Amino acid sequence: MSTISCEEFQTLLEPVTRYIGGKSLNTDLQDELNQVFPQDGKVLNDIKQACHDAIAAGWMCQYEGGGIKYGRVIKPTPDTAGFSVDVVQMKDLAGPHHRHPQGEIDLIMPIDDTAEFDQHGEGWLVYGPDTAHRPTVANGAALVLYLLPGGEIDFTKQ
Repeated sequence: MSTISCEEFQTLLEPVTRYIGGKSLNTDLQDELNQVFPQDGKVLNDIKQACHDAIAAGWMCQYEGGGIKYGRVIKPTPDTAGFSVDVVQMKDLAGPHHRHPQGEIDLIMPIDDTAEFDQHGEGWLVYGPDTAHRPTVANGAALVLYLLPGGEIDFTKQ
């Protein structure tokens, strides 16, 4: 295990946050992200390894509730194109229902090869503005990195 700091992690994310800055959150962006930053590419491999190292170091996913390990890693700043970064670790469960006022970009990183997040395997998933869901990991364990414009998320009672 190598050690990575939060600042180094933010630097690893810079190619992604620079790319998504100012873009509309929709399925076109999802397709673009999966092409520009493919699941077997260096950027995503480095991000995945950094997440595992940071979890092992204890500063990522440091909170736990309802079987979900989670934590906000980076608050929204101009350096992240106004996106916050959260990382969760889940296994075979559904998380709390929430709404995305400005949308949500998810990077799905299966720990178990068969794991899916909201019925999607490894890679990028984009929810547009004013969408809502109960984030669900099935068929094993996965890490999910959430990029939220302005850090906005509204937890609901569904």
